[in-house]
Amino acid sequence: MVMMRSGRPRLVVVGNGMAGMRTVEELLKHGRDRYDITVFGAEPHGNYNRILLSPLLAGEKSLDDIMLNTREWYVANGITLHAGDAVVAVDRRRGVVRAASGLEVGYDRLLLATGSRPFVIPVPGADLPGVIAFRDIQDVERMLAAARDHRRAVVIGGGLLGLEAANGLRRQGMDVTVVHVSGSLMDRQLDKPAAELLKQALERHGLRIRLEAHTAEIFGDERVAGLRFKDGSCLEADLVVMAAGVRPNIELAQAAGLYCERAIVVDDTLQTLSDPRIYAVGECVQHRKATFGLVAPIWEQARVCATHLAGFGHGRYVQEATSTRLKVTGIDLFSAGDLVGGDGSEDLVFRDPRRGAYKRLVLSGDRIRGIVLYGDVADGPWYFELMQRGADVSAFRSRLVFGRRFCGGAA
Repeated sequence: MVMMRSGRPRLVVVGNGMAGMRTVEELLKHGRDRYDITVFGAEPHGNYNRILLSPLLAGEKSLDDIMLNTREWYVANGITLHAGDAVVAVDRRRGVVRAASGLEVGYDRLLLATGSRPFVIPVPGADLPGVIAFRDIQDVERMLAAARDHRRAVVIGGGLLGLEAANGLRRQGMDVTVVHVSGSLMDRQLDKPAAELLKQALERHGLRIRLEAHTAEIFGDERVAGLRFKDGSCLEADLVVMAAGVRPNIELAQAAGLYCERAIVVDDTLQTLSDPRIYAVGECVQHRKATFGLVAPIWEQARVCATHLAGFGHGRYVQEATSTRLKVTGIDLFSAGDLVGGDGSEDLVFRDPRRGAYKRLVLSGDRIRGIVLYGDVADGPWYFELMQRGADVSAFRSRLVFGRRFCGGAA
């Protein structure tokens, strides 16, 4: 193993985002002197909380508010940060990464945390000025600039990211329409009744929603002027925000000859299958056919990966069921598990229009298999814990949908 003059092995981290830096933070818990650490990031900032880009857009947070690790933090922990200098090549034979600036740095261990890229729908006009993604601080700055000079915005994508972008632009004074290819909003997290309640609430907040809208073309001369849909109808727009999902960023790994499918394939230790010196975590990872976008599983990946990098190789990453608790424009949502159901499953449904509350529990036998909560999510963690344990709910099944306090404090 090639060492630095300090006598420590060299760890290079490609990606200065939440997954990579969480892994570094976990590694530092095992001792600050295990590696000489160098971090490369494409953005000219320290590490920030990408989840808080929506409040940044809405004007509820400042840039300082969303920073997780300032440049001073890197210095204090002896970490060399190359911000705004993305790695463009990995030479596995030499054990070297090369950055866009031409800088080359050797490694003994390499951690890939390259995240994901926004999915830009492949239609004519997608490259027009005024068509942007919603993924980083620069995107937010461009959206804020557009809001100062223009009035009409269209957000393509009715998932969480799209709805948060739409709300932020509305808060900046724009007239906003959300167009979504599906027949219901947030169709991966919500069933149709909950999605309809969400749609009605968002429309009361001033958003326009257009469902089953298949974009055929984005048109304009010097900049975007509108969208044309497959049914021939058009919608005028001065700004179009692509929020139709993400794709794992695996180009660097592929070019280095690492085995990839939908993402970089890793084993239970977060090691890549092609090279035991190279690890990967976060949205760029595929583990046992699954890819990841939620914080909880990525934090667990970071913990397990750091344990192995530190030389305590007893941990294994195990996928577990995850819940989704969201707040969309002030509306609380919670979902987990199987929302579709199947043969032999049963739905327990509770509606309270006055309170704007909706609950649906999908049961198979006497065990919870799926959870959808809208408006009143206080019992979400309890339902989720019952689902994870496979608890028998027969003793309080008739009262289950009303919540924990109606079930005799059942654990």
